[in-house]
Amino acid sequence: MNSKVTAIGELLIDFIPQTQGLPLCDVASFTRAAGGAPANVAVAVARLGGDAAMISQVGYDAFGTHLLNVLADAGVETSGVFRTHKANTGLAFVSLDSNGNRDFSFYRNPSADLFLAPEQLSTSLFETTGILHFCSVDLVDAPVKAAHRKAIALAKAAGALISFDPNVRLPLWASPADCVSAVHEFLPAADIVKVSDDELEFLFATKDPALAAMQLLGQGACAFLYTKGAQGAELFTCAGHTAVPGYPVEVVDTTGAGDAFMGAFLWQLAARKIDKQKLNCMVEDQLRELLEFACKYGACTTTRPGGAAAMANREDFKAFCKTYSR
Repeated sequence: MNSKVTAIGELLIDFIPQTQGLPLCDVASFTRAAGGAPANVAVAVARLGGDAAMISQVGYDAFGTHLLNVLADAGVETSGVFRTHKANTGLAFVSLDSNGNRDFSFYRNPSADLFLAPEQLSTSLFETTGILHFCSVDLVDAPVKAAHRKAIALAKAAGALISFDPNVRLPLWASPADCVSAVHEFLPAADIVKVSDDELEFLFATKDPALAAMQLLGQGACAFLYTKGAQGAELFTCAGHTAVPGYPVEVVDTTGAGDAFMGAFLWQLAARKIDKQKLNCMVEDQLRELLEFACKYGACTTTRPGGAAAMANREDFKAFCKTYSR
């Protein structure tokens, strides 16, 4: 199994409010933060010392240049990040409540990433990829949806695991039904699926994660990750189930916490060369170790302000672990 984690999808700028607890319409000033869920995952992998790459598209504008610089500075390979004159780089304005939870307003109708086309993707982008990760934001009816299909096919041909975090953002869809339909169209391609507690019933018509896990594992997935914010997470595989509680931390911003969790989980698989067969054979203690690390890294991210910048490097994460050991 190759050790590179490649992410495909949206690459955008999050504008984070400088004052929490206000509705978005009342926020007066924002701080620019590089973001986009797949990009956050790639940055998390790179910051942990892993081999990471990003596939996306940005505009020929200052925001696009900033995003490329942030990825490069983090150690993420950017040969698969293209530029276009067809649209500008996507933007998202975020408001935070007193607990650091978010409300989004997106400016991407259209944005540059939506014009990423399958013919731009070559086999060379996936030759050393061990895991391909994607989300649902770029599965709308645009060229980038077809680019995802080709990326998945090329990654599978290279022997890579496929990881899918739906990361539902309903304001970007014409209807909730369109979102559910797109997610279920791509679920059968995934080996690893992550769903949060506020997405479970919407996507699977059940409040029981075990039932969703049964469905996904029956479709061929080897792992289902169910995240519960401050309450921790659960991991279901064909071999068993484990759960870990969350870490009580002083939350600054939850932006990117789920991406940090996912990046930390995938980094462990890539670093240890844990393929589908090995993951299906892991006992509960081994699964708990993977899940504990991912939860702790996700919690660390919430103590830092938003997006890719919140992804801790190994030294900062070690310091966090000393402070918040169980």
